[in-house]
Parts: sequence; C-alpha cells; structure tokens
Amino acid sequence: MRTVQLLTKAYENAKVIRIDDKSKYIIFSDCHRGNGSMNDEFSRNENTYLYALRYYFNKGYTYIEAGDGDELWEHKFGHIKKAHAGVFSRIRKFHEEGRFILIYGNHNIFLRKEKYVRKNYDTFYDHYDEAEYSLLKGVKPEEALVLKVPETEQEIFIVHGHQGDLLNDQLWPFAMFSLKYFWRFFHSFGIRNPASPVKNVHKQHKIEKNYKKWIDEKKTMLICGHTHRVKYPKPEELPYFNTGCCVYPRRVTGIEIAEGNILLIQWRMVPDEEGIMRVKRKVLRGPEPFGNFDIR
Repeated sequence: MRTVQLLTKAYENAKVIRIDDKSKYIIFSDCHRGNGSMNDEFSRNENTYLYALRYYFNKGYTYIEAGDGDELWEHKFGHIKKAHAGVFSRIRKFHEEGRFILIYGNHNIFLRKEKYVRKNYDTFYDHYDEAEYSLLKGVKPEEALVLKVPETEQEIFIVHGHQGDLLNDQLWPFAMFSLKYFWRFFHSFGIRNPASPVKNVHKQHKIEKNYKKWIDEKKTMLICGHTHRVKYPKPEELPYFNTGCCVYPRRVTGIEIAEGNILLIQWRMVPDEEGIMRVKRKVLRGPEPFGNFDIR
C-alpha cells in the first residue's frame, strides 16, 4: 500500500495544467541518456529520438519527459551534456517556447534539489568556443503533473511511477551504488540488474498491480513509465497507460495526447523499397477520446 500512499502524495502536490481539444502533448520517459560509451543504451536510438522531437516541435506539441531522462545514477551530467549536445539543443527549443515539462524519476532523482538543477541545467559551457550558453535556464522539475479538462473535470495524472518501489524509491542510494559500481558494466552484454523492474516480470506485475489499486481508489487515469513496458488499456480495463521507454532495441515508444484523443505510438528506423533507412511513426493503439477512460 506504500505505492498508493506515495502516488496520492505526488498527486496532491502535482502541477495542474488545464487542457482542451486543441491541446497537444507527447510523453516520453526512460531515455536514460548516458555518456556516449558502450553502455549508453540511449545512443543507439538517438537519431530516431531526435527525428521524433523535430516532428513534435514542428507540429506544436508540448514535450513532457516523464522521468529518467538522464542516467544520473551512472554518469555525471556534464558528461551527458557533452555526449548528447544535439538532443539538449532540441529540448532547449521546446523550453524556450514554454513547451517543455520535466518530471524526475528515480534515476534522475537529484533533480529534486533546486541547487543541483541550477548548477547543471541552467547553462552549458562549450570548451571549443570557450563560452557559456543558456541550456534549460529556469527549468523547474516536477514530481508529477495533472492535465485537467475544465468542462468535464476529468484528470490525467502523469508521474514516473517509481513511488513505493522500495529499492528504487526509499532505498535508491543503495540501488544507485550497486548500479554505478557493478551492474552498469554488464549493460554492454545485455545483462541487467535483477532488482530492476525492466527485466523482472514478477516485479513489473507487482508494481503495475499497485498502480491499478491507486487508479481504482482515486478513479483517475494514470500515465507513467519506470517499468519500460508499454501499456494501453483495453475497454474493460482500468485506465493505466505506460509510455514504454526510449532504450528498446531500435525503437522509441511514447504516449500522445492530441485534440482530445490519446494514442500509443512507436518511432523506429525501417528500410524503404530502395533500402534507405527512414524513421517512421506508427500508431500502436488508438486514437481514442481520453473521455472514454473517465471512470468516476
């Protein structure tokens, strides 16, 4: 029940944004941007992710990064900035237009501290030009977000989803230590920490069961990440959605909220008839009006 309590606390303190049928949001989570080394799982999907961000920027979407965007358990943020300068340049464009919302997860839990955010995210020092540039100046990371439809009072609760996951929440310093100094060296060989929910099916089901308890109790739609397992509910199921992640082999998944509808989407590189690799967007589930998932 700890998950239910902590999700409720996050919900009660969440930033609230009013939306309508013209609102457009893309939600990605679990990018786990690293330092560009062999164990940086994000690097293999970086071009796909960049193409997707350009698409959403040009289409007028607001980008919600729902936790674990940067892999701060394993790497210093300065190294991440240098490795993925193009990504942060794209995100900065969203931020400058007021179209970027940053939610922290367990792997970037340091973003709870304003001092850390100001020191690392406000500016970027370019060693080649020997000059300092604005990065995400003034960004205010949130634990959770509520999108509210004024006409119907329906709410869409967005959070990373680690709340109440004992090892990744209350005991996160221990989990970070074991990952940073042991398990991360096995990433290159596809071996994951068995305590992680990503490859532990039993742990995934336990976490998701707790999500559903919260939804059933609060009668509120939930969108999260954390488990890396995509989820778009069937009509008879509780409205639990999961974005998946940006570190699947050769694909990126996310949730779109656009013009009153919600969709589960996938971006991946596929060859065309001439054998040229192109980035394609595919709708996996939906679109369905998010009003269909109102269970109050």
